[in-house]
Amino acid sequence: MDIAARISSGQGDFLLFAVTPPRKSTPAERLPEIARATVERLDHLDLDGLVLYDIDDESSRNPEERPFPFSPTVDPAEYRADHLRQWRTPVIVYRAVGKYQGEHLRSWIADQDPGRTLSVLVGAASSEASPAVSLAEAQAMSAELNPDLLLGGVAIPERHSRRENEHLRLIAKQEAGCRFFVTQVVYDLNAAKNLVSDYRYECASRGLAPVPIVFTFSVCGSLKTLEFLRWLGVDVPRWIENDLRHATNPLAASLEQAAATAVELIDFCRRLDVPFGLNVESVSIRREEIEASVELASQLAGHLRR
Repeated sequence: MDIAARISSGQGDFLLFAVTPPRKSTPAERLPEIARATVERLDHLDLDGLVLYDIDDESSRNPEERPFPFSPTVDPAEYRADHLRQWRTPVIVYRAVGKYQGEHLRSWIADQDPGRTLSVLVGAASSEASPAVSLAEAQAMSAELNPDLLLGGVAIPERHSRRENEHLRLIAKQEAGCRFFVTQVVYDLNAAKNLVSDYRYECASRGLAPVPIVFTFSVCGSLKTLEFLRWLGVDVPRWIENDLRHATNPLAASLEQAAATAVELIDFCRRLDVPFGLNVESVSIRREEIEASVELASQLAGHLRR
């Protein structure tokens, strides 16, 4: 059963791999080569789907200086259509809806094959923004134009730690049509567990079936990357920062920590009977970090399929 069928039936236990499209400044003749390298790198993994992120400038939600300068990327939908047609599994295409005019978004939604494409719709980074298309409007477009297109939403465990209402936000998104959720990178295991638990029991109290929560994991090979994660709003516990700061091989330490966190969440979700997926993201251009992400996905596939 492929990922679209699993999500449609409320089942989990699937593995995804997430990448960002190349930068817009990349010469056009290099795009097929980059896509081919991605397919070859991931082809041996037992993946259920590929995720293509839609990168947006999120400086409006954080006044601090961005650790890495923002660099626009190729539109993920165009990159998939033009260069990743040979990818064999369904693809989850992120859409930062505020970047697009309404007619562009309507056309893309209407054209998608629900058996081959899923989408995570992402709203504006700041509540003060006035985008051309709001998240609610984009969700309504999908319901009208392509009701079988499976939509996902974003889940932020760290926000649950601060406000204790993320599980209610998930349920509101679920009632608006979301059929699965994808978290930002998980470093705080307790925050993720608290969100899963509160969501599970709130669903039970309302007579709702939980939908799959996809937990995202990434390797971190440098303190600069750690700084960027914090800028994005990811809470990295001090003990993990200490491990990475003092490790002889920070990348290997990060891989080990991410794998251990994922395994614990697998067991926790199975015990609570909450459907789940795992998503390994690779957004670095450093070869050693890319290879470590592939190794993490390989390890998690082995554990997931037991």
